[in-house]
Amino acid sequence: MFTLLRLLPTTSTDKDTEILVLRHQLAILQRQISKPRLPPPDRAFLAALLHRIPRPKLRQLHLIISPETILRWHRNLLRRHHAQASRPKRRGRPPTIRSIRTLVLRLARENPSWGYRRIHGELAGLAIKIAPSTVWEILTTNGIDPAPPRNQQTWTDFLRRQAHAILAADFFETRTLTGTRLFILAVIEHTRRIRILGATPHPTAAWTTQQARNLIMDLQDASATAVRYLIRDHDSKYTTAFDAVLADSGITTITTGIRMPRMNAIMERWIRTCRTELLDRTLIYNQRHLLHALHEYETFYNQHRPHRALHAAAPQRALPAPIAEPHALQPLNIRRQDRFGGILHEYHHAA
Repeated sequence: MFTLLRLLPTTSTDKDTEILVLRHQLAILQRQISKPRLPPPDRAFLAALLHRIPRPKLRQLHLIISPETILRWHRNLLRRHHAQASRPKRRGRPPTIRSIRTLVLRLARENPSWGYRRIHGELAGLAIKIAPSTVWEILTTNGIDPAPPRNQQTWTDFLRRQAHAILAADFFETRTLTGTRLFILAVIEHTRRIRILGATPHPTAAWTTQQARNLIMDLQDASATAVRYLIRDHDSKYTTAFDAVLADSGITTITTGIRMPRMNAIMERWIRTCRTELLDRTLIYNQRHLLHALHEYETFYNQHRPHRALHAAAPQRALPAPIAEPHALQPLNIRRQDRFGGILHEYHHAA
């Protein structure tokens, strides 16, 4: 179209000169290329542009293809156009709604041993009627095996199922503003919930045993009766009485290897996090101030801080449902809540 507009103000002499030049260039190309190849868009353009020219005049044109080829392209173009116009619209099965597809993928992710038939039966129990072949198609499209092995289990799945039954304990130390050394005893569940048992400058056997009793009472109050194991190192602060209190409650003590902190990696990781986010950023006055800071951090860690192992949820707070699609989010009104003098920040939606 732009080329046609450009040619309108051109004189006949200029057009004849341009046609002569183009014909000469075409003759040169024809001597070099015996059979040019034209892609479908070029064929359609030539067929639509030249079909109105009579065949005698069409033979007089210097084209890179024969007039019969042009006419054949035009017939094929019309044949496809009429065939597409006369073809009835497909009235197949309606597409599966997005919420059902999401539910199918959730069931497959939470139950790796379920096949497409088992997932279809679970959907039927929820009064969701779709064909088994639809479940197969959804799983296959998302790269999930629709018929997985029934007796296969990974170490990650096994450890995740046993996490509620495992505790890990460890001592670590910090210093106050006056240089006093304080020892902190903390216990973490492998579900990532932390419990600060206490802090003292002199961790005697009686003090450690009392902390074990306090831990048992906390577990009973929280109905965490499924705890079966506690991991600790060979520190001399753990006495025989400490292990006996745990054993009376059915908790077996497992000691790590000597100089092998990776056997208690979850606890060691939390100690580093506590130092980085709290202890290294504040000055501790005394034991009372330390306990206050640790309990503030315990609440923040358990109820707000996101955890990668929990898919960005907190140990005692699941992720809320998304408020909207990402492309439809309205301007957000987010408020900040400070903890422990602004060292820890929590963000919430404004009421």
